[in-house]
Amino acid sequence: MHHFFKKVSPVTAVLSPSENEPPLLQLQELPNEDRNKVDLEDGSALLQPQELPSEDKDKVDLEKLPSDLGVMHVATSLEKALDSLLSMYDLSVSSLRGQGYDGASNMRGEFNGLKSLILRRNPSAYYVHCFAHQLQLTIVAVAKKHTSIGSFYNVINRFCNVVGGSCKRRYILREKQRENILEKIASDEITTGTGLNQEMSLKRPGDTRWSSHYGTLINLIHLFSSIADVLEYVGENGDDSYRAEADDVSEIINRFEFIFVLHLMKQILGITHELSQVLQKKDQDIVNAMNLVKVAKARLQIMREEGWEVLLTDVSKFCDKYEIIVLDMDNEFVPRGRVRRTQKMKNLHYYRVEIFCSVIDMQAQELNHRFGETNTDLLLCMACFDPRDSFSAFDLEKLLRLASYYPSKFYGVALDELENQLQSFIFDMRIDENFSQVSGIGGLAQKMVSTRKHEIFPLVYLLVKLSLILPVATASVERAFSAMKFIKSSLRNSMGDQLLQDCLVPYIEKDVFVNVTNETIMQRFQKMKNRREML
Repeated sequence: MHHFFKKVSPVTAVLSPSENEPPLLQLQELPNEDRNKVDLEDGSALLQPQELPSEDKDKVDLEKLPSDLGVMHVATSLEKALDSLLSMYDLSVSSLRGQGYDGASNMRGEFNGLKSLILRRNPSAYYVHCFAHQLQLTIVAVAKKHTSIGSFYNVINRFCNVVGGSCKRRYILREKQRENILEKIASDEITTGTGLNQEMSLKRPGDTRWSSHYGTLINLIHLFSSIADVLEYVGENGDDSYRAEADDVSEIINRFEFIFVLHLMKQILGITHELSQVLQKKDQDIVNAMNLVKVAKARLQIMREEGWEVLLTDVSKFCDKYEIIVLDMDNEFVPRGRVRRTQKMKNLHYYRVEIFCSVIDMQAQELNHRFGETNTDLLLCMACFDPRDSFSAFDLEKLLRLASYYPSKFYGVALDELENQLQSFIFDMRIDENFSQVSGIGGLAQKMVSTRKHEIFPLVYLLVKLSLILPVATASVERAFSAMKFIKSSLRNSMGDQLLQDCLVPYIEKDVFVNVTNETIMQRFQKMKNRREML
């Protein structure tokens, strides 16, 4: 089995595997100014952990160095594979300061998971569950726990099977979409221009594909009339095995309840989709990610308190557009299917309490449950470095407690020196106008380097760097997995580890290798061994 390891920065190693894919060794990003000059020929210098920047090393910017460590076979265990890889660069598990996984049991298991095995050997290698994976888990949990939402997604899977089950039906869907766009252009309902009115396809939501549920609902709303036409066509002219299914699905999607849930989930997932996109960005520090989760929770609460009338208006407009009967909220609710002995209720109570408030509360509850670890003492202490509002979150006691989590760096006299530096540091930061517009811990570290404050407060700067180490998401690692299928394709399925590694590095690190000139490549090739001709 191949396992691919990736490095992002010269500070610490963080493992980020996918549940069904090989794990990657990831090192968390530090500010660009801190990634100072190292010798290109000295591979170990690039990977030395906990090393403060050295000003007198050879002047080669780390931005121009690739970040992928390599490909190796895992025959026995991930722990041994990690030890083997680290030893290649004169590193050890004791150098690790952070771990990040997607939640697979073999990685974060309490007894024999890689997280636990590493923590036993190095208690300072703190673990953070990938925020992007946790967010996807909240969406899947709501889809499975709430009966109405679960039925809604079952219907989506059913018409995906009917509409997308053959090339002919997919072609009919495209043609119907094209006809609808032409009619809207002719009636001036939509405008034309570069990049507008692109062809859309019917996506199937997947539990392991980030933001796939939201993308499915967006496409469904835009393709609703075309999907209805295809279902009607299949019900009249399709095979006998699909006619009944097409008629049944067509009847369901033209109900008020389906349209209501469609728009409700679009609004809820719109909030989580925005959070997911931000979490997948590079250089996202842990404190900023925590704040983003709080913003998502606050938006859900505002939607619960003030969003009912807006949602009901949107649903009514959509139903009027496609001639779907709009229910009177004051009428008595009539359940579908077999009538059970349930308490009588109005439509208003069912749709507002049983669905609207219930789904929002469930989504907020899942966010609180999945992101409960963000309230741990370690991360709360890191939040004290947040520079917003003139470092209003600064707390000397919490920062000293944060330093105690890293006894190999702060102990004895060092803690006393750190306390004095922190007191001078916060006073300096609040009177220095250069730090008034800084955003996030990463921005704070960059500004400290650019103003040379990292030389005045070296222990504070070290603590800031340690705060940047903990991973937020494994999006860059997942992108590396996606790159592997382009390199090791069906036509090149027998390439060895070394060739695979040599091909992957320039493919993944395009932004790095674009700065490498042909002359540099030729000179490096020429120096590899004596050749008959000079290049």
